[in-house]
Amino acid sequence: MREDTTNTRSVFDELSNAAANRQSESESESYETTREAATGTDAGTDAAAGDSVERELDRLLEQVQGALSTDDIQFDEALIKENLDEVLLMLIALREETHGKELLSDLTHLFDATLSPGTVYPALHDLKEADVLAMHTKVRTKEYSIDDEAYVREAVEQTMRQHMAFGLLLYAFLARH
Repeated sequence: MREDTTNTRSVFDELSNAAANRQSESESESYETTREAATGTDAGTDAAAGDSVERELDRLLEQVQGALSTDDIQFDEALIKENLDEVLLMLIALREETHGKELLSDLTHLFDATLSPGTVYPALHDLKEADVLAMHTKVRTKEYSIDDEAYVREAVEQTMRQHMAFGLLLYAFLARH
């Protein structure tokens, strides 16, 4: 194995530690949200919710960057398209309830992926037809929320395993050459 190559076990350990730390931070944030609700402060505006999702995604990316010892992680638009269901499910779960325009904006802003409504909306409709998402019709929009959390977790885990297996294959190749 090359000395300058990150050890796979250390990546898993770093991500596990980061996830554990994130869990304790989440519990602390939950307390803060409860305290805000009790004192009457309002943290539920659309702008605050958008900032919250962006901060959450930034924290997740920081964990990955820390584990992989890299300065810049960018996602190719083709990768986002190939994993669109999982990315949409993650964004909807982070927002708890959202609409298609907001998801299109998130994809552009957070992943630098400019996907057309003709790509995103059919994926949302398919997930709704599969009873993974619930759809609530509002005055001018349709809001989506997670309806089957077990499916979401399973789908995201399966995709993660596939990407990690492919990454480990590439890692094994690099270790030999």
